[in-house]
Amino acid sequence: MAENVIRQKKHRLARKAGHAELTVSHFSDKIFSSVNAILDLSVFGNEASLETLVKDLKKKIPTLSFSPLKPNGRIIVEGSFLAVKRLKESLLVRASSLLEKTRNFTSEGRKWNRQNPQKNLQRSTNSLVSVRTLVPETARNGEMLVLDTDIFLYLKHKCEFYESTLKKFHILSQEKIDGEITTIYLENFQVGSQPNNANHVKELIEEWSQALHLELRKETFILKGKETREKRMIKSACEQLSSRYLGVLMSFYRTHIDIIGSSSDTYLFKKGVMKLIGQKVS
Repeated sequence: MAENVIRQKKHRLARKAGHAELTVSHFSDKIFSSVNAILDLSVFGNEASLETLVKDLKKKIPTLSFSPLKPNGRIIVEGSFLAVKRLKESLLVRASSLLEKTRNFTSEGRKWNRQNPQKNLQRSTNSLVSVRTLVPETARNGEMLVLDTDIFLYLKHKCEFYESTLKKFHILSQEKIDGEITTIYLENFQVGSQPNNANHVKELIEEWSQALHLELRKETFILKGKETREKRMIKSACEQLSSRYLGVLMSFYRTHIDIIGSSSDTYLFKKGVMKLIGQKVS
């Protein structure tokens, strides 16, 4: 019955006096008109720096409402799910950059200390300049954006939009996957192309990724702790169903297998795998 509801989108509920129509809709962020979030921005610097950060965020995401910034760096924001997601991605970019700068500064300092132990003071000043080297030339001359890794992998491997858009606007991309976060650097590679092409492509990718956030669902098959025979059966079942569900992305790892796709596809895919290995869907 659940399978029929998912496929047909509508289902009739039987009653003694007749029938009532039930419309089934997939859950999405649009079900909430507004959400609140408490942010701790203290990691981004002192109070003066945070005031500047908040002003930038207000300009970038005008649909969000911000409470006054507290001395401890905390602030309350209110707005739609999509606006909060944009805020999250913006802060992730800043946090990623901050983390990379810290790593670069630390590694440069350690390397220099081993080679020039008597010039600490001079190097500590000059090393601040080297922070720029941690961001690729692409990011300094082009655009940078941060996406959820699952969304990025689906966008790249299951949506023709990604590669075709890069090709259409003559954009070179460099992608760095770091756990759940993927950073993408975009740059014009054709002489004479429009200088704002990278920014335009960035906006298109952000819009597309936000749409995927609403539509995609992930299921995971755990391999860790299972016997070798059962692991092979699960992998074989996934591979067997892959040609039937072309909209499902499979990612194989040592400890698990992730499948990502629409709600209906992932449900039916999981049900199919469970059936092939002789288990019931939980």
